[in-house]
Amino acid sequence: MIPNFRRLVYYALRVLVAAACCYGIWRSLTLARADFLFRQNTEESLHAAIRLVPDDWEYYMRLALFEDAHARELLNTALRLNRYDAQADIELGLQYEAEGDFGHAERQLLEAYNVDHTYLPRWSLANYYFRRDNMPAFWAWARSSAEMPSDDVGPLFELCWRASPDPEKITRTILNDNPELVRQYIGFLLEKDQTGAVSGIAQRLVGTGDAKSDIPLLFAVVNSLVTSNDAAAADALWRRLIERGWIVADATVPNNANFLREPLPVSFDWSLPEYSGLHSWPGPSGLETEFTGSEPEDCTVAEQAVVLAPGDYTLSYSYRTSDIPPGAGVRWQVVDARSKAVLAESSDLSSEATKRAALGFSVPQGESLVRLRLGYRRALGTTRIAGTLVVLSTQIEAVPKS
Repeated sequence: MIPNFRRLVYYALRVLVAAACCYGIWRSLTLARADFLFRQNTEESLHAAIRLVPDDWEYYMRLALFEDAHARELLNTALRLNRYDAQADIELGLQYEAEGDFGHAERQLLEAYNVDHTYLPRWSLANYYFRRDNMPAFWAWARSSAEMPSDDVGPLFELCWRASPDPEKITRTILNDNPELVRQYIGFLLEKDQTGAVSGIAQRLVGTGDAKSDIPLLFAVVNSLVTSNDAAAADALWRRLIERGWIVADATVPNNANFLREPLPVSFDWSLPEYSGLHSWPGPSGLETEFTGSEPEDCTVAEQAVVLAPGDYTLSYSYRTSDIPPGAGVRWQVVDARSKAVLAESSDLSSEATKRAALGFSVPQGESLVRLRLGYRRALGTTRIAGTLVVLSTQIEAVPKS
């Protein structure tokens, strides 16, 4: 009797296990089929997915995008299935707002924040109060959004700009020391051509950021400041980068005076333009430039922005040439960055032996940013040169006042 009972229990357990397995397989297939329909993302497929799995809140959320007339009902269903679905709260709040029910709209958006303190609910509330022209609440939620920035805070800055196109107000109200937020704000200001405002923000990034990732952005700031002739701000940021050890630069003027290093991609180091027929490369021997005879008739060989106080200076340089005749048109120039006027120009560079030469110039009052430029302009009555120029060193020194 007992063996028969045991055998009966054994078979019953096998049936139960088989039934559980069959149910599991059926459930997995049902879920897979519903997920497939959900990913098709059509109104019909979403209805079919809900018929298969009626308790998945995401399906109702997605369907609400297709059925405006039933959106509120669908979103409420999604919230009933998942009370912590902040996205449904936000969408429902927007529905109420579209219908003019601002009280319910505000409460629903605040509920989204209550269940989810991430960026999206904060950003949604900032947008809502901006649309309602409630500026105190807008700035409060904009600041809250900035405390937890997303990967792209550009829309937040753009909204703040619409509220007040004043970089100082935005900086004062919502900016904090989060390096990612500061990086994005610098990029935003550069896009808005707010060069004057960006220098102080860039200084903040030097204090909190990372040299490896932030140097390209900070170089862009320096270049922008140089382009706008803000010599003081550009030089201050450049000096800060040197002090922090983020870059290798010389205390001499110009920087990288002997061309021993590859130039940094910034205005305070050498720019070495490449042209068809003209190639330059720095190295232990200095700056070597090859002219093939097919180079442009008027071009820049090397250039660097230099900040100098008003006064008198001497540019000293050493060089040698090969197959470059006298009067060919290779010269040093000191150019006023603001007016583009040539402050001084050397005689033509031509010497088979190493030669030292000097050029005196003055920086006028009210100016401090000049461009030191080595250029070539084909002289009238000559053919384009085919030869080599090597610049071994450069140095700018102030002339002592008598």
